[in-house]
Amino acid sequence: MTQPTPSDPIFWQTRYEAGEAHWDKGAAAPPLLEFLEKEKVEGRVLVPGCGSGHDARALAAQGAEVVGMDFATGAIQAANAYANSPLIQFVMADFLDLEPHFCGGFDWIFEHTCFCAIAPSRRADYVRSCLRALRPGGRILSIFYVNPDHDDPNHPPFRTSLAELDEWFSPSFETLHQQVPTRSYEGREGRELLRVMRLRKSAAGSQF
Repeated sequence: MTQPTPSDPIFWQTRYEAGEAHWDKGAAAPPLLEFLEKEKVEGRVLVPGCGSGHDARALAAQGAEVVGMDFATGAIQAANAYANSPLIQFVMADFLDLEPHFCGGFDWIFEHTCFCAIAPSRRADYVRSCLRALRPGGRILSIFYVNPDHDDPNHPPFRTSLAELDEWFSPSFETLHQQVPTRSYEGREGRELLRVMRLRKSAAGSQF
């Protein structure tokens, strides 16, 4: 029997059912909280791979209208188990196969360990969905996990490099800000990269 891959919801659902959602630390990502202390994320925000929704709740607490998206039933059930702000909507959908009613409707995408969780062969689909989701001038606030403590080609988190990030994103996005966060989950210190990218005018509406 073929084993499910990270591109299959079953891969993630079985981990929720087994209580093995070890990526869920029970709180919003420290680099996000650090960023929000200095900057404001306004408008409509899409959080792909939202999991239990801790990051979505942190964004909504600042006043953003947030759509948390995940394709694992367990993730959406966990997210909806919290007392959530009316500014948040959690939906079960596949970001890599973005439905038309989500296209062009967002001012921001917040990325946190979603890019590293998908198979490298689907990274083009990921960038394409970012292009489809954002309004002209839209931005991505990303916390890329660039240096995980393992390098298994068959199991996430998948390693990526700065050169690969530039290769995938720079044709369509300009980098406005980049830093190694000073606050991270324990064990991720120095392994993450916070980056703010803005959709280039020439790329608006592009599907590439």
